[in-house]
Amino acid sequence: MAQDQTETSLDQPSGVYRYVVLALLMGVYVLSYLDRQLVSILAQPIKAELHLSDTQLGLVSGVFFALFYTGFGIPIAWLADRSHRTRIVALACGLWSLFTGACGLAGNFGQLALARLGVGIGEAGGTAPSYALVADYFPPKARGAALGLFSLGLPIGTALGGMYGGWIAPLYGWRMAFWGLAIPGILLGVALPFLVKEPPRGQLDLATSSDPKPGILTVLSAFVRSPVLVWTTLGCSLSGMAGYGILTWAPALLMRSYGMTLPMVGAIYSPVMGLAIGAGVFLSGWIADSWGKSDPRAYALVPALSFVVGGPLLYLALHASNWHSAIPLLAAPLLLGFTYLSPALAVVQNSVPAERRSTSSAILLFVLNLSAIGLGPVLVGLVSDWAAPLHGEDALKVALQILVPTFFLGAGANFMAARAMRSASQNT
Repeated sequence: MAQDQTETSLDQPSGVYRYVVLALLMGVYVLSYLDRQLVSILAQPIKAELHLSDTQLGLVSGVFFALFYTGFGIPIAWLADRSHRTRIVALACGLWSLFTGACGLAGNFGQLALARLGVGIGEAGGTAPSYALVADYFPPKARGAALGLFSLGLPIGTALGGMYGGWIAPLYGWRMAFWGLAIPGILLGVALPFLVKEPPRGQLDLATSSDPKPGILTVLSAFVRSPVLVWTTLGCSLSGMAGYGILTWAPALLMRSYGMTLPMVGAIYSPVMGLAIGAGVFLSGWIADSWGKSDPRAYALVPALSFVVGGPLLYLALHASNWHSAIPLLAAPLLLGFTYLSPALAVVQNSVPAERRSTSSAILLFVLNLSAIGLGPVLVGLVSDWAAPLHGEDALKVALQILVPTFFLGAGANFMAARAMRSASQNT
């Protein structure tokens, strides 16, 4: 009865507050991706002024950020499962915004790397606790779509980051772009605890956990013993390598191989990519929720089928004759490549007890981001530097082709997740 009353109260007119919370948390998420895309969109002027190689750019935008983002993510998420999640998200937002401003002070590779480490530590406390908060404001049957709406912060931040960087850097320099982005993040971090109420854990779930304070090793053990979670995580990681690899290097590719200027990339490429990723993130969650009512495997089959198509489209994009055709061809694999996110988040939130959601989400993000953000961009950078003596400005075209097979590997992992979901449903 308490379950029904709680859910009913959130569905009354006052329940619109849950969408206010969703919008605020998505705003924090937007700022995190604004910061990440800013490094990619400003790669060329940063490389020129600080005399960096593509490998160093890949390390700064990928490995250095990802190591600390993922390394601190699990312990912070475990703390969030035991304490006030809203305050943790607020503190994280303020912290990474301070280090974003510090990126604008960097005078060499080492200083920029240290600033990106700080950004990674800050952002480690933002995402997983936010997933758990969304799950306590929306019932299981609506979580795929709700997490899809929240995850629109990724494409919105990506698009705004590109447009913002493409506009401000030519006028005031790339350093001012980082300083200007730090201010709204600090302000939102201060305001968030006053605007978002901490909800009771598991208030919309039918069952409660008998282990209200599980340790990290307990949560990790349960996670790795679940074939559904393991295959879902592997599928995310492989497809994420392709998605984040494209996001990191596409602006530089368009400028080097297709002659676009930084303002052109910001004004044309960024909004198109944002719309493409947004469509993939939201529609995949909505389709999975609708299809999942009759077949729980939908949360794995939607991304699996998308990845099968995405790989060949990326190959075609890298052989386009001009930027007019390259941009839509890049948009298609990004749309399909990000269909893993909303379904995977819903699988985790619906598969584990409320007291384990932040930590379980952080485990997913740990593997996903080490491979996607950490490995994808730096591999492309390494291959680009290797290919540069022979291919010149087109070396990035060669390097980005290494991402094509990851689409098919990601599809295979998701088909295995679907098989595990069928077995799990038959055993219940």
